[in-house]
Amino acid sequence: MIVKRPSIFVYTNRHDDIMLKEICAGIEEEGVFFEVFKKDFQDLATLSFDAANESMMGSGIGISRGSVALAMKGVQKGKFVECYDKPTPEECRKIGANSARIIKKMPLK
Repeated sequence: MIVKRPSIFVYTNRHDDIMLKEICAGIEEEGVFFEVFKKDFQDLATLSFDAANESMMGSGIGISRGSVALAMKGVQKGKFVECYDKPTPEECRKIGANSARIIKKMPLK
């Protein structure tokens, strides 16, 4: 039997390696599991919305063409908790940490 552990999903298309590394580091620092998936579609709203809705934890991050967005299950597509165009490494780490903090019901950074 295959059991998937609850994880934050990160859906990406054309990501920057440093951006992805910092996002994952932010999630990891909060002690939450994550999984990264490469997707064919390029729309940031679709990437983050699908990541949130397909994650057992209800938190998803989309990365596309230098932009990153954090979405939550149950929130309308295109409405982000947090979104950055051309984020700095600090903003990437923060969005990763905030995706985990929402799940843990902690204040955002």
